[in-house]
Amino acid sequence: MAAKRVDYTETLIRQGVISADQLAEAKRVAKSSGKKVADQLTVLGYATPDEVMRAIAKEHGLDFVDLDEVVIPPSIVELVPESVARENAILPMAEEDGGLRVIVSDPYDLDTFEKLRFILNRKVDIALAPREKIMAAINRHYGQMEDQSADSMLQEFTDTAIDFTETEQESGGAEEVIDEGSAPIVRLVQLLISEAVQLRASDIHVEPFEDRVRIRYRIDGVLVERDSPPRRLLGALLSRLKILANIDIAERRRPQDGRIKVTLGEKQLDLRVSILPTNHGQSAVMRLLDKDSIKVGVRQLGLSENDFKQFKGLIRRPNGIILVTGPTGSGKTTTLYAALNELNRPDRKIITAEDPVEYYLPGVNQVEVKHHIGLDFALIIRSMLRQAPNVILVGEMRDSETAQMGIQASLTGHLVFSTLHTNDAPGAITRMIDMGVPGYLVASSVMAVLAQRLVRVVCSKCKQPFTPGDAALEAAGITPEMAATAKFMKGKGCGHCSKSGYRGRIGIFELMMITNKLRELAFANASTQDIRRAALSQGMTALYHDGIRKVLNGTTTIEEVFRVSKRADG
Repeated sequence: MAAKRVDYTETLIRQGVISADQLAEAKRVAKSSGKKVADQLTVLGYATPDEVMRAIAKEHGLDFVDLDEVVIPPSIVELVPESVARENAILPMAEEDGGLRVIVSDPYDLDTFEKLRFILNRKVDIALAPREKIMAAINRHYGQMEDQSADSMLQEFTDTAIDFTETEQESGGAEEVIDEGSAPIVRLVQLLISEAVQLRASDIHVEPFEDRVRIRYRIDGVLVERDSPPRRLLGALLSRLKILANIDIAERRRPQDGRIKVTLGEKQLDLRVSILPTNHGQSAVMRLLDKDSIKVGVRQLGLSENDFKQFKGLIRRPNGIILVTGPTGSGKTTTLYAALNELNRPDRKIITAEDPVEYYLPGVNQVEVKHHIGLDFALIIRSMLRQAPNVILVGEMRDSETAQMGIQASLTGHLVFSTLHTNDAPGAITRMIDMGVPGYLVASSVMAVLAQRLVRVVCSKCKQPFTPGDAALEAAGITPEMAATAKFMKGKGCGHCSKSGYRGRIGIFELMMITNKLRELAFANASTQDIRRAALSQGMTALYHDGIRKVLNGTTTIEEVFRVSKRADG
């Protein structure tokens, strides 16, 4: 008698990966979005793609393949054309009795299996792996990146005696598909973007110096230097970037900005290009805006359980201001978009004022600030209120007029999200008062301030238990009692994390709820220190202490917390 097939969700619950409540929420979201429950479990952060796929494989009696551990011989890869592998998101794994075993992500995709049998003219068996890992393995095994490394490509440019000029004209425009370019300079730009995506970089920096051009990628918030192309290629490289970004290539004296849309495999990316004249030539920075990076839920941000519950309650209030603070690159935009994604329902109207609009959110009315025509934050807020929104996002409260308009919007029944550049949560109150907003208005409108930073996460593939020295523990303020129950982890470095020991980032937070006591202090124009002491006495967890909490559970390291925040006395 055949064994009864167990649904993969039951396996996940039995293994303690997800709870019944989490499954119910994933089903509810999947029903409203039209997506699969399995996908929603990973989007909501309740399970990893590997955990879900292992359970699905068990349900169907199929093998699960960990593509980070498997090496597929080139002779097997050659059996399936690259175009077929990419189009169907499949990867050949092994020959078995004249048939071919292929790795797929969807056991229900019978049409694809039939098509493969027809194309390959042989029997096809399947094993399972997550789709994103299959696509990464396709890039790896079909050699888009590894057959032509950065070293060999840059060496080719060094050896190639081609005279490029600043006035080089090529067909192209704002939208360009990254393909097998023929000219070396086209391939250099292709390499820069492709490699940056492969390494999960957020920025590409092209910096000219007297004798070389330095190329750096920002990966998980830290700059990593790559080999430099010859200095003589700077002009041609900048011309190529400007042409793609629809920027005037003849202008060299003023800062310039543009955008490039690229398609890389199945991935669509926006690159925000900034050109800045320096004393050794024009410096270029390309910011990679990956649409997938903002599909993060509030649960995945890294808030502690208590802060998560409070934040979820805050964003469901009908009116008031919620401020997110932190320096550039601290993840404020991701946090705000996670909140908007949570609120983005057919029964709510959401309008944003942004400078610039970096990511496009379906279902949200986004307005871009254009200072040269007088379309600034204050004017946009004044106009958007006539559109009867429920939720407003103001990119930044940078002056008194914008802040007062945001406050008026909150007092007239709107939920307002915005950002401020302050070092901590209590500093946001005094900053608004310093901008000229009366204390009583700040006290009556601001509901909470969330300060945040981003720390790198210890690599899941090479992490191992680690015992910090007594001096490091003392410097971090970790007592022997805390250390006794801690799970300190450190990455030894592997291919998965590019030998860094870290892969990915998570937020550390300081959520200050505005209580009656804090309102009194704001009304009285109290100092930041007084507001901070009161907030800590009423239960706020300091930014630094939230970071140490993540060190104790093995998520990050003491060095990372020190890198982005200072030890707090409170």
